[in-house]
Amino acid sequence: MRLCQPNDHPPSEICTVLSGFFTGVGQLMHGFGFWRRRPGAMMLGLVPAAIVFAFMLAALITLGFSLPLIVDWLTPFDESWPAPWPAIVSAATGTVLFAAAIVLAAVTFTALTLAVGDPFYERIWRAVELDQGGVIPEAGAGIWRAVRSSLGLIGLGVITAIGVGLLGFIPLIGGVLAPVAGVVLSGRLLAVELSARAFDARGIPGPAQRSLRRGIRWQLLGFGVATQLLFMVPLGAVFTMPAAVAGSTFLARRALDVAASGPSTRSARS
Repeated sequence: MRLCQPNDHPPSEICTVLSGFFTGVGQLMHGFGFWRRRPGAMMLGLVPAAIVFAFMLAALITLGFSLPLIVDWLTPFDESWPAPWPAIVSAATGTVLFAAAIVLAAVTFTALTLAVGDPFYERIWRAVELDQGGVIPEAGAGIWRAVRSSLGLIGLGVITAIGVGLLGFIPLIGGVLAPVAGVVLSGRLLAVELSARAFDARGIPGPAQRSLRRGIRWQLLGFGVATQLLFMVPLGAVFTMPAAVAGSTFLARRALDVAASGPSTRSARS
């Protein structure tokens, strides 16, 4: 039985969610398609991503080697427990800590890459704007805005990583709940930060940006989750970053189109 029938008016809530989510995934794929149109600009976008990725990879490798010592320091209470509980507690603690570190690494990677590579990524989103036509914003986000935004994103990433770590210690379901929540929460953070550049260039303030994103909330989530999952693939973050910048510009343009179409259409497309 099909959950979504093409003639359903209005569409069911599950159809709205799924349609919006996969439309957001499609926006990221659309960003990858921009490699064919502007390969030069996209290639330049690899440079800051590769530099920051090297530093983040070194940090994660260092953490991996130090993890047994950290776990031992955090779990001194299990030494007197009968086997196999000490090994189970240590493995669970290590897994949760590393999952939280990956969440923080993904957010930090995005924040630092956008700050370091602002001139490169401005060329990408401006090329998308030109390709899409309509009103083309003349002002870029600015390097200082990029730095401030990146610091704020890192702060939110720390809070998210702590929350994911705490979820991991919930009995029975924590081992599954923590990584899923990490992908969803960090993915949404990435989507919000990436899409902000097109809004900032138009002089749209923060509250208005949040209102625009509510109109495409499921598309935003689909885009962010797909980006985060690709970031977790070896070297995926480097090759995904230029496409994510392009795709997030398409996403921001869609948010503006949905807002302009009126509340009834907005609820159907979100």
